Amino acid sequence: MKKLDNFSNCLAILATADFKLAETNDIYRTGIIGQFNLTFELAWKALQEILKIHGVDGSSTGSPREILQLGYKTGFLKDSEVWLLMLKKRNTSVHIYNEEDVDEMILLIRDSFIPAFIVLKETLIKKLDEAECDWK
Repeated sequence: MKKLDNFSNCLAILATADFKLAETNDIYRTGIIGQFNLTFELAWKALQEILKIHGVDGSSTGSPREILQLGYKTGFLKDSEVWLLMLKKRNTSVHIYNEEDVDEMILLIRDSFIPAFIVLKETLIKKLDEAECDWK
């Protein structure tokens, strides 16, 4: 499935980021934040697509927040706090101007957001396989 593949590929790039290099290289730090934003965008869209495949009411339309809440209600997402924080940070990341906020964002990406993305990817692969088995 294209949306899941795009999310997985984008996550693979983010997950291999050199967070040590990000401590000293401003352009690299900006790149990590940009890659996070892209990964987040692809994550919620892949989630939406697989919710639709499973016939979940309300999954055809909705904002990222609504799709994330739907994912949590249906058990596709486990840690709603991390995902809502991720959404908030994605929305404010274009307005980060001081080093402390950038440092916080980089640490959140490394320590909380990448692990949450990985869990979502595994869940979506499993849910897609379940849907394909139902079709056979």
